[in-house]
Formats: sequence, structure tokens, C-alpha cells
Amino acid sequence: MIEEQKNNPLHGLKLEVMLTELVDFYDWKILYAALRLECFNINPSHEACLKFLKKTEWARERVESFYLYRFKRMPKGSSAQFELKPRERGFADGIVPRKPETLTIELIEQMRAKATADYEAMKANKSKGYGKKVYDGAYKTRTNDNRPKPSQDPKNPWGK
Repeated sequence: MIEEQKNNPLHGLKLEVMLTELVDFYDWKILYAALRLECFNINPSHEACLKFLKKTEWARERVESFYLYRFKRMPKGSSAQFELKPRERGFADGIVPRKPETLTIELIEQMRAKATADYEAMKANKSKGYGKKVYDGAYKTRTNDNRPKPSQDPKNPWGK
């Protein structure tokens, strides 16, 4: 367990320190726009947010995921990694956090609108039969071969 946690930016990081870093860099309004947690919107304070996050596991996991993938900009893991809680996830040796992503309320709204449009397009494609299993001697799934393949190099997970 210790070996796995060695490369997790959340290992040993207190919730209070994480919240302070996020608020200092982003501000309460940006955090509310990105995470949609009311503790960041209605009369936000460190004490109230900490109390809420300590009591509410799903909200704490959302903040920890935001910290990992937006603030520390760690590479996205496999689906098996996403089954784990953020504090239990590990990263390959040599992967270090990058500079935080700069966010604005407008940019967050654009990303949310794009995600909604992508989701609606995916639902429409599934209703047309794309991505469903077909039988031609063996079950296969149709895939989109135009997508870029993820990097297989563990030292360069971003593929750049």
C-alpha cells in the first residue's frame, strides 16, 4: 500500500491544506462554478467547507478529483483506477504534477456545454445502433478508429 501511495499527490495531504491551495489559486466563485458544491457558494468559509467535506464523502471525493486532475493536472488513469477513491489511486514513477490549469467561469461554462453536447451526441449514436454488438462469427463492438490512441509510454502519459 505504501509503495502504491508513493506517487499520489494526495498522500499525506490534509484536506485543510488542499482547500487552502485551491481557494488561494482559484477563488470561491470559480470553485463553485467548477464543482457545484453549495459550501463554495453560500457564505463560504474554510471552517464551514471543511466541516461539510469531512462529513460528506462524495463531495470530498469530488474536490480531491478536481485537485488531482485540474489543479495538479495529473494524467487520467484507466477505468480500474477510476473505480478507486482519489486517495487510493497511484501514478507511475516519474510522473510529477504540472502547473494548475487556469480557469474562468466562462471557460467552465464552455466545458460544461461541450460535455453536455458530447453526451447527447453519444446517446443519439447509441440509439442509431452505433457501438452495439454485432454478430459475425464472434461478438465485436464497433469503435471509432479516428480517435487518437492513448500513449503506452508510462514515462510520458500525456503523449507529447
